Amino acid sequence: MNPALQQRREFCFLVLAGLFLGTLGMLNILGLTRFLELGHIGSWPVVVAVGALPYPITFLCTDLISELWGEKRAAQVVWVGLLLNGWVVLILWLGGVLPGVEGAPDATFFEIQRLAFGSVIASMAAYLTAQFVDVRMFHFWKRVSNGKALWLRNNGSTLVSQLVDTSAVVLISHFASGVLPVRPGEPVAPQLISFIASGYLFKSAAALADTLPFIWITGRLRQWLEIPCSGSEIGGDDDPCMQVMTSTNPLPGLEKLI
Repeated sequence: MNPALQQRREFCFLVLAGLFLGTLGMLNILGLTRFLELGHIGSWPVVVAVGALPYPITFLCTDLISELWGEKRAAQVVWVGLLLNGWVVLILWLGGVLPGVEGAPDATFFEIQRLAFGSVIASMAAYLTAQFVDVRMFHFWKRVSNGKALWLRNNGSTLVSQLVDTSAVVLISHFASGVLPVRPGEPVAPQLISFIASGYLFKSAAALADTLPFIWITGRLRQWLEIPCSGSEIGGDDDPCMQVMTSTNPLPGLEKLI
């Protein structure tokens, strides 16, 4: 195996996994600390949580890992992300139970903790479901298209998983954590539907917008990482490195002793 090629592949995987995990940790802290009004469609305001802004990057990263390294490696990154969510919860909990300095302004921390707890609890359930839906749907479309139509598996997986994620986050944030800015005295259901529609619209637009960058990045990485053709994966049967490993006898001369 070419050591330089192996080093490039490991570096690229670490960058994608690190970007995924770093973004995930950041959005869990930002979470529901602020809601943004991105515009109006008629009289309907498009409102999203600030934590939703970097979230489409996580799906781009898992799609790239799925495309280049396969379903198993993408699933491993998803599980590590779940552990990261648990780590965030643990640190926030410890920060609240350990004694603080007398006279220090703790109110800001506890407000962030309250909002982050609600965000993380909702996102842990939604994240696990949506990311696995994304990975499974990506490889479903990959099998259906026989490794072709890269745009189809990118959008076909992300658009479905984003709907699952957005619906779960909004419903759990409201019914389990009570941290959504629901207006009192007005029917709750239309407000929740508005939150879901706004979040899904934003994430869908981001998913469609990243189609051309995804295709371009995939093509460039296939060249740089020497992955032979569209649809093939690192570690697959058509990977030159794997062919070298399987075609080369690790114990030369052994066949003479048998």
